[in-house]
Amino acid sequence: MMYTTIIQVRTIRYHQIAEELKGRVLSGTYAAGRLLPSESDMSAEFSVSRVTIRKALEVLRDIGLVDARQGFGWFVAGETVRQPLARLATIEDQMRASGMTPQRQVLEFAFEKAPTDVARALGTSQVLRVRRINLADGEPFAIVTVWCAAELGQHLSRADVERSPFYELLDIPFAGAKQTIGADAATQDEATLLKVPVGSPVLRC
Repeated sequence: MMYTTIIQVRTIRYHQIAEELKGRVLSGTYAAGRLLPSESDMSAEFSVSRVTIRKALEVLRDIGLVDARQGFGWFVAGETVRQPLARLATIEDQMRASGMTPQRQVLEFAFEKAPTDVARALGTSQVLRVRRINLADGEPFAIVTVWCAAELGQHLSRADVERSPFYELLDIPFAGAKQTIGADAATQDEATLLKVPVGSPVLRC
């Protein structure tokens, strides 16, 4: 009987902790994509064992609020944005459709000589290169580099490309696109910009 009581108390406790952590996630205290405090830190905060903390986190994982990444710890799960590959559309359009507010922050804006592979793809040696961060509800989620033929981008300003997507600014029809996607780990620079630990999983597109 005493054994049963201990199990019940422990069960109630990890559910209580799960509810507390759930509240922090839903309120934005723990923002999407962010690394949660370590199991040891939470164990000290709630005065329970790491096993109890892990059970609480597993409850949140089961409902899609958090996820674990081996070697890094627990992260708040980000909302999935679906972008059909069968048609051309901006990621901003997809975010708006998902109820999020998109923003751009331009890091670099320069007219320069194109790298060899870019020159070959665009058929020109002079380009406008724009490097930016894309944000959703104020949180960085992508680092984007755009190369545009200099003759097409000659009338664009830094403010233009921060305000509107190239699709709108160039006002020309796109016949098609080729996209490659691969998995990688965030470099120091990328991790700093995205506010994630170095080595975090990223997609390169």
